[in-house]
Amino acid sequence: MALTTSIDGRPEGATRHAEPQVPSEGMPQLATQWARIRGKLQAEVGEVVYKNWLREMTLAGVDGDELTIFLPSGFKRDYVRSHFGDRLNALWQAEDPAIRRVELLAARGGAEAPAEPEPARTAERAPDRALEARPAETRLAETRLAETRLTETRLAETRLAETRLVETRLADVSAPLDPRFLFDTFVVGKPNEFAHACARRVAERPASAGFNPLFLYGGVGLGKTHLMHAIGLELTRRTQAGGNQAAQVAYMSAETFMHRFITAIRSQSTMEFKEGLRSVDVLMIDDVQFLIGKDNTQEEFFHTFNALVESGRQIVVSADKSPSDLSGIEQRLRTRLGCGMVADLHATTFELRISILEAKAARAEVLVPGKVLEFLAHKIDTNVRELEGCLNRLVAHASLFGRPITLEGAQEVLRDILKAHDRRVTIEEIQKRVAEHWGLRITDMTSSRRARAVARPRQVAMYLAKHLTDRSLPEIGRMFGNRDHTTVMHACTRVAELMEADPEFREQVELMRGLLKR
Repeated sequence: MALTTSIDGRPEGATRHAEPQVPSEGMPQLATQWARIRGKLQAEVGEVVYKNWLREMTLAGVDGDELTIFLPSGFKRDYVRSHFGDRLNALWQAEDPAIRRVELLAARGGAEAPAEPEPARTAERAPDRALEARPAETRLAETRLAETRLTETRLAETRLAETRLVETRLADVSAPLDPRFLFDTFVVGKPNEFAHACARRVAERPASAGFNPLFLYGGVGLGKTHLMHAIGLELTRRTQAGGNQAAQVAYMSAETFMHRFITAIRSQSTMEFKEGLRSVDVLMIDDVQFLIGKDNTQEEFFHTFNALVESGRQIVVSADKSPSDLSGIEQRLRTRLGCGMVADLHATTFELRISILEAKAARAEVLVPGKVLEFLAHKIDTNVRELEGCLNRLVAHASLFGRPITLEGAQEVLRDILKAHDRRVTIEEIQKRVAEHWGLRITDMTSSRRARAVARPRQVAMYLAKHLTDRSLPEIGRMFGNRDHTTVMHACTRVAELMEADPEFREQVELMRGLLKR
């Protein structure tokens, strides 16, 4: 019994005629109409969709006001019915108003119905007597061709089902990639050039030796997330450009990883969760420091990590600290995270902040005076996201009110943000924070001790006091044990030189600056 379904909503299993009948004298006209309809469908849906779903439709015949079309499987029948059923019905009624219903059937017993000719090559069918008169070799060749086409169809359906399963799993575990975060829109400078180069390498050659996993770390708003999205987008583009199926990239925050793992446990679907993650080509976890103290989630991430690396898949992880500094993460997981390539993004320099603002203004096609860019780069020096947000605000304000962007206008529009950044910092607070960071006593800031372990942090405190307070050099000197103002000048110069020469030292100083300005 053929599996049936009706476009006009007739329940499956309803009583039907054994076989549609077509008067032999009406077949040429019917074939011509069918050729026109197939041609219209091909023009409407495009070559790819037509080839995948509609080319194998076979006109079976007409029974009264009902026309029957065969498809090679129930799967394709259901798809065509839901996506093209109404259109088929409309096209047939336009060709022949006497046809009130189009019936879609799966081929009997899983066997494929006779192949339809292409729309442009449709010809009248010969009478049955002529078919019977064909040589046995011809009929055998046609049978084998039909069997080959059936096998190819089933293989294609299997591949399609597998692809849909992977895509469903991926949609369940991955957040969407932001199309704005491309390598082309990432502004490269000295503080982030190494991390950018490593990300480029992973996008070009994923899972290559020495770069799996790639661990990116740095402060808030320095570009870690941007680089992760850029890797995923570039990998997808490269695989598609090569004619292959797009790389399966799963991106999520560590918090999302934990919540989905907990949900899988509650719904008793942990196997589906694991299979979904372990079927991807690239797994990217943002802000992995969130897993600190979450022992069960760390355990699951550890096993997922091992499974993906062993199968040659790429892992990219980001955090606010290097793997060795992630206290609260199991030692074995910290070791795994640090066994590939570790790249840090340092705090931005004034020059890099200017470049970022210029690039963003150019993309927005807005003229922003250089004085305004310099003003923003000086005032917002810890977070690139906040810096870009300030520029967006200025651009929107100028657009809404039809006014040019000026320095005075920027100061007025960004008054609340600038006020927060201009929070008054005291020298006493600077001394306390620096002493805590380097493990010293507060009295060491004002003592006469000259050991490097004490003198260097004291110089940093003087440098920060000069840049974060409005106190004069003599006043700062007095607050550091009645030292001369030339001592303060020397300390500031020395710290600036060390920051230029030593990226790690610069990062420590910028970290202290950021903490003091919050």
